[in-house]
Amino acid sequence: MNENLTYWEYGIYFAVSLAVTIWVGRTLFRSGRPFLVDAFHGNETMADSVNNLLIIGFYLVNTGFMLLFLSSKDHPTSGIKVIEDLSRSVGVVVVVLGVMHFINLIVLNKLRTSAGQAAPPALPPR
Repeated sequence: MNENLTYWEYGIYFAVSLAVTIWVGRTLFRSGRPFLVDAFHGNETMADSVNNLLIIGFYLVNTGFMLLFLSSKDHPTSGIKVIEDLSRSVGVVVVVLGVMHFINLIVLNKLRTSAGQAAPPALPPR
């Protein structure tokens, strides 16, 4: 019985963590584009490139973290234990996602403000 609960716990943990990571990643990718376009003074090519690199890094770090955090020290003995383990494991993944998002915002804001101070000269219209 314990082994079956462990499989259920791992499966639910991975599915929920992956779903949250994909949802957050897509939201950041979609909502971050206008911010990056502004940070790069309307250079959409550069903004899209940086946005793609950020989302790839986001998915790699979070998937790696999820896999590293997948193992359990002890096997659950009841459904309640599965829920407790899942809430702790998924909670840690969500906190890490939040911290990564906060760090990204700080870095991008510094990039944006430093780019605003040293703005490149405007190109003449064609």
